[in-house]
Amino acid sequence: MIICLLLIIVLLVGIIIFQMKAKKQQDDEIQYMHKKLQTIIDEQSNEKILVSTGNQELQQLLIAMNALLDHNQKVQATHLKMEESMKKMLANISHDLKTPLTVVLGYTEMLQLQPSLSDEERQRLLTGVHSKTLDVLKIIHTFFDLAKLEAGDTDYPMTKINVSEICRKNILSFYDMVMSLGLEIDITIPEISVYALGNEEALDRVLNNLLSNAIAYGAAGNILGLTVRTDDTNICIDVWDHGKGIDEYHIDNVFERMYTLEDSRNKSFQGSGLGLTITKRLVELMDGSIQLSSIPYEKTIFTISLKRMMY
Repeated sequence: MIICLLLIIVLLVGIIIFQMKAKKQQDDEIQYMHKKLQTIIDEQSNEKILVSTGNQELQQLLIAMNALLDHNQKVQATHLKMEESMKKMLANISHDLKTPLTVVLGYTEMLQLQPSLSDEERQRLLTGVHSKTLDVLKIIHTFFDLAKLEAGDTDYPMTKINVSEICRKNILSFYDMVMSLGLEIDITIPEISVYALGNEEALDRVLNNLLSNAIAYGAAGNILGLTVRTDDTNICIDVWDHGKGIDEYHIDNVFERMYTLEDSRNKSFQGSGLGLTITKRLVELMDGSIQLSSIPYEKTIFTISLKRMMY
């Protein structure tokens, strides 16, 4: 009997010692996780918390903590990227507005300080003032449009739109310009009407931006193309040219606001770098997508994809 009691006591003592060691190990692991987490937060590093443990609850906690760290790191990276973008935007706004305003100031000073100017010269200066003032307004309106799009403060109701007709209308609006530049036009649009979920005004602006872009930076290829393709669920619009295109290294960045490398096609006006950004926002507003593929001096294609609607 005594032996049995001793065995039970020894067994209980062993269990208690085992539980104490397990508790101490768990406390050590939690303390390490806390210190490591604090270090990662203080140093804003991209590390993860790695602990070898058999405790399933701790394993689940580690998974959740690392997922939260990953999310926080992505948010910080996005914030830094946006901050850099805003700095660049402010610098570009200053540059884009300074140039035409300096010209306007020069013209007005000439008008003010040289009263003996001929009527012809005076009219030339006034025409210059008017032209540069319009440039300033265009810049301001473009920045304002992007701000409204990114704030969701726009009125583009989604309806059933005739993509075939909208594409024909937009390519025809550039006919005189294309002919004056001696460019060939390659148009492939289905004879029957095809419909998509979208907004006609938004698609008009998207096509206008892309066609203007193709003419401005693809004219060296001597051809401008517009193709409409369909399948059971989508309508794809390709705007393409054989011009200088853009290197693969830059393709992922051309839709970012203020992206204005010297060889970038993202220059809708005076290098402000907002044309393709606005284009992308408008396409996304229509629940669509836009892609770019480019082989310089072979073929550069902007592809818009919208949800198809049947008759």
